[in-house]
Amino acid sequence: MTHPDARLRQAALPAVQRLHILTVNTHKGFTPFNRRFILPELREAVRTLSTDLVFLQEVHGTHEHHAARLSNWPPTPQYEFLADSMWPEYAYGRNAVYPHGDHGNALLSKFPILAFDNHDVSIGRHEQRGLLHSELDVPGPREVHAICVHLGLREGHRRRQLKLLCRLLEGLPKDAAVIVAGDFNDWRLRADQLLARCGLEEVFTRAQGTPAKSFPARHPLLRLDRIYLRNATGHDPQVLSHRPWSHLSDHAPLAVEVRL
Repeated sequence: MTHPDARLRQAALPAVQRLHILTVNTHKGFTPFNRRFILPELREAVRTLSTDLVFLQEVHGTHEHHAARLSNWPPTPQYEFLADSMWPEYAYGRNAVYPHGDHGNALLSKFPILAFDNHDVSIGRHEQRGLLHSELDVPGPREVHAICVHLGLREGHRRRQLKLLCRLLEGLPKDAAVIVAGDFNDWRLRADQLLARCGLEEVFTRAQGTPAKSFPARHPLLRLDRIYLRNATGHDPQVLSHRPWSHLSDHAPLAVEVRL
């Protein structure tokens, strides 16, 4: 629920009607096959876009081994390094934790983040997955919620995780604008039908009849990454599969303009 003071600030500002969205699985800052650490180049590419919200999957919070051996490893967490001075607000949901570091999902925002919570949707112990839910202070009449997603590799796990996502959506105000984006690993194309039951519509499916091909980045074949909306519409969805994007991760980023 939005804090009353935040709602007063929103009412005093002109309503925001458009948000530019980007989602990308950063592959922990490495090129495909982990041949080269390329996070600084990815940051420069993202900075060239007029993006209000950036949904990130597979970002490191810490990694002691990489920090010790790579001269260009950032001194801050990867999501903070990517945010730099362009996105003053960020949230991080730590999913996987191991002796030398951790990684998870993150959201970079040009709008204040009122609150965020990382929902553990791991099924078993082999894949640690989460839904990073943030409420944003976007001027306008409705609440705006962003959920960054990275689902499991097994279809049975994904089905259960999609049900948990719907349960999360059930707890949000019915009139709130909701943006759900990330790596769904849904190569069998089951998510659209399941998520339609909780009011979500995928932007590429609406525009082109099917989700976008986003993996592997250099020659996309599989439709793994998605942007879903509720109480908002997507316009001009794009797959960024050309250079430099095709060489900055193993997933091609997706971009869209969202109208509230």
